[in-house]
Amino acid sequence: MLDHSSFLSLVTDYAAPTMGAAFLPDWLNPVVFLNNPALGPWVLLLVCAIVFAETGLLVGFFLPGDSMLFTVGMLIATGTIQIPLWLFAAAIFVCAFAGDQTGYIIGKKSGPAIFKKPDSRFFSQKNVERAHEFFEKFGGRAVILARFVPVVRTFVPVIAGVAKMNHKTFILYNLIGAALWGIGVTLLGYWLGQFTWIEENIDLIFILIVLISVIPIGVELLKARKPKSKTIED
Repeated sequence: MLDHSSFLSLVTDYAAPTMGAAFLPDWLNPVVFLNNPALGPWVLLLVCAIVFAETGLLVGFFLPGDSMLFTVGMLIATGTIQIPLWLFAAAIFVCAFAGDQTGYIIGKKSGPAIFKKPDSRFFSQKNVERAHEFFEKFGGRAVILARFVPVVRTFVPVIAGVAKMNHKTFILYNLIGAALWGIGVTLLGYWLGQFTWIEENIDLIFILIVLISVIPIGVELLKARKPKSKTIED
């Protein structure tokens, strides 16, 4: 089960790709590669590919999803990216949804083999086990909550497939999660990107994004502890 110590470990271990975006190599730092004028209209395809890989392919766990979506919204607001916000948001939503669907299929087809896969440069059993604990703790809601936890969002759809979660139920949670994360974080970046202070303190904003995104998980943990507390008092 995912207790408070495990939850803190999730935040500290997995939030690094978002919190430390400025310390990533240029090819992974969204503030750098999204500002590359050479990308032009190809930036939409690049972002969509990253979103799909991070949510649908096991090797995409290291990609900077949250910080990238926020930066996309910010750069659209400032005119650096000259692609309509609605088009970008819609494309991200579709790719985020398709990514989780792909992860689910991978888990359903591969089954227990996922848990037996040996550690390698791009695969860690620790990530699988942590995502499994996350899914066991929150059930179907994990599909939504995991969207906001780096690395975990890559593996939870696979775990849902391994557990043979009802496909229609998974699709519903996937739709909600893709909208809240894919569209929500992008719109947040667009709104805040209109303020000069945000661009000047982008690292701090990335940290705040992580802290805000884990609030729903913290609330769920508190709810899970309430019945236990009542039992002790009785």
